[in-house]
Amino acid sequence: MNQTDAVWVFHGADARFASAVFRERSQAITWIERHALSGVLTVYPLDISVYDWALANGHFKPKSQAQSEARFIGAFSSAAQAHLHFENGRAE
Repeated sequence: MNQTDAVWVFHGADARFASAVFRERSQAITWIERHALSGVLTVYPLDISVYDWALANGHFKPKSQAQSEARFIGAFSSAAQAHLHFENGRAE
């Protein structure tokens, strides 16, 4: 994913929703370190769903009808998305 068409989203360890969105990975890491946060920082494409992005880039192909349905698409994430795990503000 090109940095100009993506954002970095932080999802805290026990959070139901994301708590921050950054244009730059370095800004996100600085914020996470400053607050000693635990969770996952993941890059997301802009103006396209992760599901559609993964399909278009050959990272995913549905193997069943269920994998083409709303419930699955709405919860979809891809291992092909760059992501970093943090524990107490330190990357693991």
